Amino acid sequence: MKFFAILGLIVGMPLLALTGPVQKEFIFTSAPFVSCHASTLVELRSGGLLAAWFGGREEGAPDVAIWASRRVGSQWSIPFELVREPDVPTWNPVLFYTRDGRLWLYYKFGFSPETWAAGRRWSVDDGKTWSAPEHLPAGLYGPIRAKPLVLDDGTIVSGTSVEGYHTWAAWIERSIDAGATWSRIGPITVPRPSKAQSAQQAPAGSGREEKVYGIIQPSIVPLGSKHLRLYARSTALIGKICVADSFNAGATWTQARPLELPNPDSGIDALALHDGRVVLAFNNSQHNRTPLNLAVSKDGEHFRVFLTLEDQPGEYSYPALIQSQDGSLRITYTWNRRRICYVRVPLASVPE
Repeated sequence: MKFFAILGLIVGMPLLALTGPVQKEFIFTSAPFVSCHASTLVELRSGGLLAAWFGGREEGAPDVAIWASRRVGSQWSIPFELVREPDVPTWNPVLFYTRDGRLWLYYKFGFSPETWAAGRRWSVDDGKTWSAPEHLPAGLYGPIRAKPLVLDDGTIVSGTSVEGYHTWAAWIERSIDAGATWSRIGPITVPRPSKAQSAQQAPAGSGREEKVYGIIQPSIVPLGSKHLRLYARSTALIGKICVADSFNAGATWTQARPLELPNPDSGIDALALHDGRVVLAFNNSQHNRTPLNLAVSKDGEHFRVFLTLEDQPGEYSYPALIQSQDGSLRITYTWNRRRICYVRVPLASVPE
């Protein structure tokens, strides 16, 4: 960890020194962009990892493109550009495989989430070469930020969402033909509280009490048989991670409800381990995007925090979480909008 402490001083903020077998590093220390955010991560079938994120002058600036880096052995490549839309920012890349072995990149473009359109590319050689970008029909977004769940029969169950002026809502986009066609299920919402409850729950001075309510950016995990559960980010008035359930492999869903886990209006990710336990990566705070923690659950309902990835002042957010073939957890996340951080957590470090 000596290298990482020195690197933290160079950029002006020390990093939390994780101890033991947990490994932590920056994917890059210099890049042709100033700001970066919203990473995604996939283990390549040919070996190694591929991470992607959006980067540019600042979030929402016209020069923001989708960038990526490949990890071979213990080294990350120099960041390279995957997608650039002319004169409009890109957002929220998502990498995942379908059962036919095709590697997909979905992304958004537009000047704000309210005006987003979606695009995608695919690769048949583990990201060495890519198809031309394809723009999706209006109203179809693909996975909005977190990876979709690909079922054993090839069905894609993709968590998506829409951010309106006064309301947010989660949706499910489901495909049984590897993304050629989609069915759209929802909206999935949380019942709105009374005005008296709203005044009590909303943080003082937030300015959002009566303006924005709802959930977005769902991450989906299997809980056994045809039972699926989504975990979603919520607005400040809710202030909790919310869940909804499907008992027919994603064809229909319950409405959402809050868990007893805080959410400061920030992205999360969820993962079902090979042994059935559920791991959440989230900001364990009501109001701030720090600290950034991992929690584990045997039933998908009651969680125990077991690791702090970051706890210093700043923004440590939008985690992407996968389990690799060796069983270990691999995580990427935004580090103060200046770096993308990568962490490997051995499975033995996840408590029962």
